[in-house]
Amino acid sequence: MIAVPRLYPIVDARFFRKTEDLVAFATELVAGGCALLQYRNKNGSGRVMLEQARELKKRLTSGSHFSQNLGEVGHPTVRLIMNDRADLALAAGFDGVHVGQDDMLPESVRKVLGSDHRLGVSTHNPEQLQEADQTTADYLAIGPVFSTSSKEKPDPVVGLEGVRRARQLTRKPLVAIGGITRANAASVMEAGADSVAVISDLLRDPRKSAEEFFRILR
Repeated sequence: MIAVPRLYPIVDARFFRKTEDLVAFATELVAGGCALLQYRNKNGSGRVMLEQARELKKRLTSGSHFSQNLGEVGHPTVRLIMNDRADLALAAGFDGVHVGQDDMLPESVRKVLGSDHRLGVSTHNPEQLQEADQTTADYLAIGPVFSTSSKEKPDPVVGLEGVRRARQLTRKPLVAIGGITRANAASVMEAGADSVAVISDLLRDPRKSAEEFFRILR
């Protein structure tokens, strides 16, 4: 069974006008201690997604990107997860794929990825989680835990009780997502999550924000 870091940042392309800004943001997260990042781009073309993914891979794992006042921050042990697209994950040399309920079935993704890549599945209720638990997914996500603005049409909020219920239904690593901030992250972990996926609360001063998350979650 794989281990999932307590902080699981999602690098969402819609918050960045240029690829360089997206890469700079991800670089600051790595400098703040993040070892696993998910790249998500719901609106970009396959070409743009592949270009951005390859740039993330190049910059974050080679030590070739310099962050202001930080020096080289690329590190070969940073793991990169692609949202939705197994084909692009392989083409970009990513370490895994995360799929939702409306994406490819987990077992279909596994056939594309093989056994040496990580596979995560989003769930939004006990029935979906139990079904995903029977697949070869390496970890499961549950949410949205709290109200979130990161999705245009979010699923119903599951709350902390939803996290507790999910914890009872699986022994796989459990990632909580949706409206999670430094103010509520500890309560989510106490409810049974192994990791918290965060988008919005990392956007401002990402390195410092990530470091604060790790202090809270240790």
